[in-house]
Amino acid sequence: MKLKNFITPICGLALTLLTTTSCSWFDVNPKTDVKAEDLFSTPDGFESALAGIYVASTGRQAYGENWTFGFMDKLTQSYDNIPQDESASTIYNYTRNGGSKDVLATMWQQSYFLIANANNLLRWLDKQGESVITNTEKRRMIRGEALAWRAYLHFDLLRAWGPIYKKDPKAKSIPYRKAADNSKKPLLPADSVGNLILADIDSALVQMEYERDQSLAGSSRRFRLNYWAIMALKARVNLYLGNKEEAAQCAREVIDNSGLFLATTNNGDPAFTTETLFGINIYQMDENYSDAFARGPEFGDHYYLRSNKFDQIFDRNGEGLNDIRCRDYAFYIYSDQQVAITRKYQTAVNNLYMIPLIRLPEMYYILCESLPLEESAQYISQVMEYRGLLGYQNFTSDQAREEALEKEYRKEFYAEGQYFFFLKAHGMENFILRPTDIEKMTETQYVFPLPDAEKEYGWTEEETSENNPSEAPSEN
Repeated sequence: MKLKNFITPICGLALTLLTTTSCSWFDVNPKTDVKAEDLFSTPDGFESALAGIYVASTGRQAYGENWTFGFMDKLTQSYDNIPQDESASTIYNYTRNGGSKDVLATMWQQSYFLIANANNLLRWLDKQGESVITNTEKRRMIRGEALAWRAYLHFDLLRAWGPIYKKDPKAKSIPYRKAADNSKKPLLPADSVGNLILADIDSALVQMEYERDQSLAGSSRRFRLNYWAIMALKARVNLYLGNKEEAAQCAREVIDNSGLFLATTNNGDPAFTTETLFGINIYQMDENYSDAFARGPEFGDHYYLRSNKFDQIFDRNGEGLNDIRCRDYAFYIYSDQQVAITRKYQTAVNNLYMIPLIRLPEMYYILCESLPLEESAQYISQVMEYRGLLGYQNFTSDQAREEALEKEYRKEFYAEGQYFFFLKAHGMENFILRPTDIEKMTETQYVFPLPDAEKEYGWTEEETSENNPSEAPSEN
């Protein structure tokens, strides 16, 4: 796969560097330094290395499937393709070889592999970026996007492997890696990791300040970690950490200044790409994903919904029938076979396919969740009304607001990987499609265990008394 039209054509060189300089996520081989010296001797070389991170992120082990419509949405029971000889709860068995355990190990490894390459790029920027890249704006862009990637990747790892944050923010979670080496790193408390992520985000925003006044409407910058995508990430992280005032401020800035607006229709654009602040482009996605999505009449082991689950997710037995997110523009609906298949990843917009990673409606939901109860309903209602539904006049309790947001995350981010994180953040013991053989959702289902290799090879220090977890990251 390749990113088309939005990165330099020499991105293949960066991919070569990514795949040949390491046999595991932490291994930076000194034998490759000569190649690295060559690569980072020109501005195009730096851009190529950055482009390689974007390309590698589209892999199916990363955001090209597992972190988005794949594993993360299997956890919310969003499909009817769990193998028939297993129960739906098997997906939550994180210790069984050959199943979720292996998928999680791959997701962990690939994420830290991308982090290592972002760190390597930052190291070379520190070493000779100023002398090689004379264009200040380009140099700031590369540093800002690399920092943003490091923050973005660590945050998803934290949300997945960290605790249910509101219950135990001091629980040990993940290592925060700021160097491309094989040094041991401690498992930091979740709140410390959150602060390190915010520090990287703030550093990235400083670097990207030059594009603050640029509108994202119709811009190819939406395929890169641009200023407003990073600000949206800051809103997302602050909400997770319970910093609601800061989350609301960031979300409002994005809504008011990004240049994007809620879409009035999804005709020809079922993934709402016009609302996307940041997404990844996968070249010829319909062909590359032919084994994942089918268009009937044979469905096999593809990602699809049967009518009963389709109706449950989108409340199609009532007002939900008016919801544009579940009508013909959004799904292939086969009434005879009682099957529905999302169109999100089968429809090109302007000859481009996008997997959205941050979209504008989330900023409205963050405002709804962050503001006082009497002010919050208007923000979720705006999204609902654009989707064809009646909104809320007000909320009489925090529970009513949470239930409304749960429904919206379930519908709005179907096949995007965000719904599981909402359920976990709120510690929800039940959700509409929870398997009946699981009494309630707990840390057992919500907190992923460390991969065996982390403990077997000693890459991560589980206990330490010498490290200072609150140390802020440097500019690189």
